[in-house]
Amino acid sequence: MSNGQITLPEQKVPVSREVDVVVVGGGASGIAAAISAAKNGAKTLLIEQRGFLGGMGTVSLVPAFCPFTDKRKTIIRGIGLELMERMKAACNPDYRREYEHTLDWVPIDPEVLKRVYDDAAAEHGVSLLYHTFVYDVVLSENGRTIEGIVIVNKTGRSFVRCRYVIDATGDADIAALAGVSFQKGGEQGELQPGSMCYMLANVDRQRFLRFLEETGDTGQLHKTVERAIAEGALPEGRKSISGLAWVNDYLVGVNFGHVFGIDGTKAEDLTRGAIEGRKLAERQTKFFRDYVPGFEQAHLIASGEQVGIRETRRIRGDYVLTAEDFMEARTFPDDIARNAYYIDIHLANSKGSMTFTHLAPGQSHGVPYRVLLPEGVDNLWVPGRAASSDRAVQGSLRVMPNCFAMGQAAGTAAAMAMGVNGSSRDVSVPELQQRLLEQGAWLGDNYASAAAGG
Repeated sequence: MSNGQITLPEQKVPVSREVDVVVVGGGASGIAAAISAAKNGAKTLLIEQRGFLGGMGTVSLVPAFCPFTDKRKTIIRGIGLELMERMKAACNPDYRREYEHTLDWVPIDPEVLKRVYDDAAAEHGVSLLYHTFVYDVVLSENGRTIEGIVIVNKTGRSFVRCRYVIDATGDADIAALAGVSFQKGGEQGELQPGSMCYMLANVDRQRFLRFLEETGDTGQLHKTVERAIAEGALPEGRKSISGLAWVNDYLVGVNFGHVFGIDGTKAEDLTRGAIEGRKLAERQTKFFRDYVPGFEQAHLIASGEQVGIRETRRIRGDYVLTAEDFMEARTFPDDIARNAYYIDIHLANSKGSMTFTHLAPGQSHGVPYRVLLPEGVDNLWVPGRAASSDRAVQGSLRVMPNCFAMGQAAGTAAAMAMGVNGSSRDVSVPELQQRLLEQGAWLGDNYASAAAGG
């Protein structure tokens, strides 16, 4: 032992699984990737560190799905849209009636969503392994191929041999272990803050709506929040509520306020975020009771198991999607998805400001296949918020509908690579696009027309 380090003894570990595709992370990108890989013929294992799927929507109680439309038409289709519709269908009759035709800002019922994801994975033959972390990756001699991953769970430590890996951790954890280069945060290393989301019960939605109508305040309670900050009832920081997602008239999901200085790749920061986040949720609940009619008897029934994370690593991929690509609504020859969600960069500290940049209604930009391909590794895809982009575009790509779409493309591509016994870069992009269209995805009017004509 020297310099505060120890050398672990050499240890043989059992091979616990042999599969075609391993998907690590069970959030939106991971569940879509696993289902699409399995649907396209790959023996697929999905590994998740919690005891359920859903990522930020269940682990962190993010209260609603971001928009699936460009304000004119549905642009995120395929597996993601199917899963959201399944969640709606599994909710109570009042919920179904209210949100039957809604595609943007659909409230999440987290317990329903967990069961929907479990069932969807089982129906498509995806093997699930919960309560499991990836400890390391094993690379080929030339360092360009992941031969398998070392996992750790209550059973012990073991090796999963695989042909392809999809890193859906959201933090590019597997890519980082494989030596992929990445960026993190802004020029000074600043990161968007985390948010501790939560659910309030015993509230009165109709009384709340009357309050908004009488006062002229918005659904984000901008005037009420500013008054509470001025009077010391809330801390400095965000001047409005990001979202109230009404599951029904007496239960609401809340996304409000920030926990600053949290790096989601560090356990110490996540620990502090959890503790500070719960304290903030308690303070905000008191604000609701004292300042907002309809919330006088509000009861905090659940806070996120983890503080919600907006950004950590962004891989360096074969292409880096840029703010210019976003603003010019560019289309690429290798598009595997479209995105219309606005650039949404949250203040890095309590004195900072928010950045919002919107495309015009009906506009979207392409998401090229190359942003999923990390430089230097040939059998790895990274869909989701860690895909290859600049920081501005990451503030747009990171939301759940986009993650579904990128995950579906990654899973389909992995199965196709298996079929040709090739690498991620050997996949025929036109064939991939055709398969995605056949599976319900939307890649733009030109592709839709071609598919109809073909």
